[in-house]
Amino acid sequence: MTTFVDRVVLHLQAGDGGHGCVSVRREKFKPLGGPDGGNGGHGGGITLVVDPQQHTLLDFHFHPHVKASNGGGGAGANRDGANGKDLVLKVPDGTVVQTADGEVLADLIGAGTTFEVARGGRGGRGNASLANTRRKVPGFAELGEPGDRLDVVLELKSVADVGLVGFPSAGKSSLISVISAAKPKIADYPFTTLVPNLGVVQAGDQTFTVADVPGLIPGAATGKGLGMQFLRHIERTSVLVHVLDAAAPEIERDPLADLDAIEAELAAYGGLEDRPRLVVLNKIDIPDGRDLAEMVRPDLEARGYRVFEVSAVTREGLKELTYALAQVVEEHRLSRPAPEPTRVVLRPQAVDESGFTVEQDDDGVFVVRGAKVERWIRQTNFDNEEAVGYLADRLERIGVEDALAKKGAQPGDPVRIGEREFDWHPNAGEYVAGPRGTDSRLEEESGRATAAQRLAARKARRVRSDDELLHMDADGTVTSMTNARQPVLVQDDDEPDTAE
Repeated sequence: MTTFVDRVVLHLQAGDGGHGCVSVRREKFKPLGGPDGGNGGHGGGITLVVDPQQHTLLDFHFHPHVKASNGGGGAGANRDGANGKDLVLKVPDGTVVQTADGEVLADLIGAGTTFEVARGGRGGRGNASLANTRRKVPGFAELGEPGDRLDVVLELKSVADVGLVGFPSAGKSSLISVISAAKPKIADYPFTTLVPNLGVVQAGDQTFTVADVPGLIPGAATGKGLGMQFLRHIERTSVLVHVLDAAAPEIERDPLADLDAIEAELAAYGGLEDRPRLVVLNKIDIPDGRDLAEMVRPDLEARGYRVFEVSAVTREGLKELTYALAQVVEEHRLSRPAPEPTRVVLRPQAVDESGFTVEQDDDGVFVVRGAKVERWIRQTNFDNEEAVGYLADRLERIGVEDALAKKGAQPGDPVRIGEREFDWHPNAGEYVAGPRGTDSRLEEESGRATAAQRLAARKARRVRSDDELLHMDADGTVTSMTNARQPVLVQDDDEPDTAE
């Protein structure tokens, strides 16, 4: 028998995007080939889809960790990385997707309904895609964006029209086995049924589904017995049926007291007050069962219930019960509004919408929030000065620096975007092309000479040593030795010129 699992915790990890490539085309007789680094591929996402052939969450119970593949990195010669493969997870009809905190993300009802629960990371752009009139040969590329990593809770709430509720051993499993093709386990001891059972019932031209909820006892709504675990399966039902044991005196129970106890648990669970109720007095084939049913029936009808006396063994009264259930289900279906086709809603972004917010927290840090700016932070290689300068230009272009200034930020104040915190310094002028991977605006003032300055000094020393050698004689006369090795006398203007 297949194990029934209706609640699992999934640990999801979507694929990371591939990094962009930094490459410059090098080909013989073509010194100005330009950048040709390809883009990284997008990471694979994780999607849930309703499959009518699935009836339990058992597969996820044994495999709770789900990971999609990463995108491939870009390469030279304008070669883009491959996209990661998306994962499609099949779930039963009626699956509710929640966060670990209980926030409902999606309620999946209807075959083919899909929900992207984890989105793969975007691939980073290569330097070929980042080239422009100012940065003709970028010395950097974007990093791949990490995919979503989250834990979600999947709960299965059966999609049934009729819910059977009652004490253990009241005959719910026997009843559903004779009015439908379901074959639940049936025995003469309490808590025989450990999982909800679904059955399809045909009554004339009407077809509806029936589910029984096992283990309802006093205190079930607070966790006693099995009721709290399975009460969710009757949330979607159109009608509730109280199955009362007409042979209750044999086990020292009163059908009316059982009804009151179950109603108290339904009220404690909440959300079921508007469901119509029917009452079934079961086991009238047992001695004294029929007499007890006739005794309690007037009291039940006085409370406004429709009462049916049935026997799951002899099948007495089942036809009247199924047709009555079909009528109630049909009335409920007609009372609901007609389903409308899914409409595509377009929500264009406002022209003046900045897409980010700037707030100052209690520690004095200016926090910039926004999907776009946080994505830029994740895709920036902070070990590359040119990449950092490019990020600064983008932030300035969308107005982040102006927003910081309006909030009172001063140069040197801490700013946090996403997981990065840094000291804010306003953008200093426009970008000037230099050696790849560098940005002159980020050079700190220090006594150490730059690489260009050291190179110029070496060239100057080499020219001086090749073109001129200075020699001083014992009498203080300075002789300059040229490359031609011709002596030239250098002395004071007051003395006559002499030659050695």
